[in-house]
Amino acid sequence: MQNIDLICVGKLNAPYFAAGVAEYQKRLGAFCNFRIIELPEAAIADKNASNAQISKALDKEATAILSSLRKGEYLAALCVEGKQFSSEELAKLIADRANSGAGDIAFVIGSSHGLADSVKKAANAKLSMGRITMPHQLARLVLTEQIYRACTINNGMKYHK
Repeated sequence: MQNIDLICVGKLNAPYFAAGVAEYQKRLGAFCNFRIIELPEAAIADKNASNAQISKALDKEATAILSSLRKGEYLAALCVEGKQFSSEELAKLIADRANSGAGDIAFVIGSSHGLADSVKKAANAKLSMGRITMPHQLARLVLTEQIYRACTINNGMKYHK
């Protein structure tokens, strides 16, 4: 069974987002070994932080992100400059990984400041959820649902219309 990881920087503390993510996480158990790795957001003491302070925090988060990957895992980073994928294209990406024999794939959502360049450079793919801005907790819910949708597409189920 394929391993799919969702690596997230920051806590999921809104109960309505947590309930939605938990529901799709439960459903994904029928298709893959799905795990969510929640990493702490690096503390930035100054609300008017400099670019250097933000960069230092992102580098700290990058170390935690990259060390949480499974050996040989395909990394898909969610970032604004990434490619927008349709549900069918995401399903194909997941299926291609599963069929390659090295099926492990990790999706990463960075902190409110985004992702360090080192994570983006290490990524095999950069994905965008569109040009809109959304809270990271909502992005986690939307991505979890889309991974579930991709699995149903790959299994010929009627969930996706």
